[in-house]
This record gives sequence, structure tokens and C-alpha cells, in this order.
Amino acid sequence: MLRKIAIQILAGLIAILLGIFAIGALLTGPAPSAVSTLSVDLPVESIEIPVTDDSTVHGWLCYGEPGGGAVLLVHSIRSNRLEMLSRARVLKDQGYSVLFFDLYAHGESTGEEITFGLRESEGVAAAVTFLRKTFPNEPIGAIGASLGAAAIVLAKQDLKLDAVILESLHPTIEEAIDNRLKLHFGNYGSMLLPVMLAQLSFYLDTDMNKLSPITQINDLNSPVLFISGTRDGHTTQSETERLYAAARTPKEIWIVPGAGHFNMHGYAGREYERRIIDFLSRYLRRMDD
Repeated sequence: MLRKIAIQILAGLIAILLGIFAIGALLTGPAPSAVSTLSVDLPVESIEIPVTDDSTVHGWLCYGEPGGGAVLLVHSIRSNRLEMLSRARVLKDQGYSVLFFDLYAHGESTGEEITFGLRESEGVAAAVTFLRKTFPNEPIGAIGASLGAAAIVLAKQDLKLDAVILESLHPTIEEAIDNRLKLHFGNYGSMLLPVMLAQLSFYLDTDMNKLSPITQINDLNSPVLFISGTRDGHTTQSETERLYAAARTPKEIWIVPGAGHFNMHGYAGREYERRIIDFLSRYLRRMDD
């Protein structure tokens, strides 16, 4: 009887471990999707930007008014550039040129695994370089949501952006994963955190500290606006406030009452538009002062 119970317990543990390994593979699995211009009501130009020898990102470029500045839009995890379309419309109406693209291993861009900012940041750097070559005399800003925000902060080179807006950005990869485990499994989810971190480290072959934006936020040499929601269970308000405290000035923070983790524009609407336009105008339209 005891032997049977022991075998059942062992089988259960093996099943749990196999399930955790499967979750690790799912977390890093790519998120390809077709992105058609038929769904776009803006005059966009399809572009491809080489990143490395084995990596190319695909996106859309929308031309604004000369001297109006340019803004890079970077979507969240398991999404694609269409997520940023409503923001692109608003910015285009304000005269900005806009580049929005699919992150590494997302949408139509190349890539075999999601790397939580490690490879995605290379695409961001390449996109900024593309904007500088295309608009050599224009100030450049960026808006990133969740993984997109992390990719901006984790870029290995100084992007020298004139303004940055970071939405729903986690301070550490540990907290990002822990919060998600708690959302799915309650407080017991934290018990799985060490195993999940080991899984990610194995799949990505990197130190997890390299995926924690708070370790590099002070290197972001740009005016920055942090945006987060009071009901965000993926990135809490206190986590956003820690990032804000660690960032260099000039910096601002907007905690959106009632907002969750995704699509701040969809939730806050006109107030979101007013705030981002005001922030970007102060740093990308200095020539008008």
C-alpha cells in the first residue's frame, strides 16, 4: 500500500515537472501572425529593417509633417504592430512621423523564441537607427507597452531618444513572472517561481538580471513618462513607483485609476491622448518654443 502511494506521489511530481517544462517552452515560444495593410486606415509604407545576420523586423512607416518629429511604437508580448495602430493615428494627426513594427519572434518579424527583451531590444535599437537615417534632423521619441517598454530600456546602446513613454513596465523579470503565477495559481504560485526562472534561464541561456529593466533604467538618458494602472496585477503600482524612483530626471509618472495591464489608450481614451501629446510636445517640439 505504501509503495503504491509512493509511486503515485512520484508520478504526480514527475507530471508537475513535465508540466513546468512545458510552460517554459510555451513562455518562450514565438508568436507569429500575418499583419495586413487592409486593416490599416493610415497611409503606411511597409518596411524591413535588418537587425543581425539572422534577424529582420517588419513594420510600417507613416510620414508626418517635416519638422514634426518621429515616434517609435513598440507593442506588448504575444501581440504585433496592430496593437499600436490607434496610437499611430493620434500621433499622425499631430504631425508626427510614426514607425511601428513587430518585435523579434512576433508578428511577421523573424525569430524562434521570445526572449523578454534580450533580442527584442536589438530590434528597437535597429528601428531607432533606421529613424535617424530616414529623418536625420528630427527629434525622436518612443512609446513602449509592457515587453515593448522593456525592450526600450534593455537596449545595450544609448538610444539617445528625446522622449520615452513606458507603459505597464515591470521592474524585474522575477516580479513579472511571480505576479503572473499568482494571477493563475493564487499565492501558491510563488512556489513555482524558482523553477520557472531556472526554466527561462535554460531556454534563453542568459542571466535573469539582464532581463530586469530596473537595473538599467538609470542608463536611459531621456525624459521619461511612466504609465501604469491601479488594477494592474501583472505590474503593480508600487513596482512602477520603484522604477520611477530609480530613473533619472526629467521624469513623470501617471497612475491611471481603474486601469489594468493592457492597452492604456483603449482604457483612458482622450485623457491618455492629452497626456502623451503634452509630454511629447514638450521634448519633440522644442524648436517651436
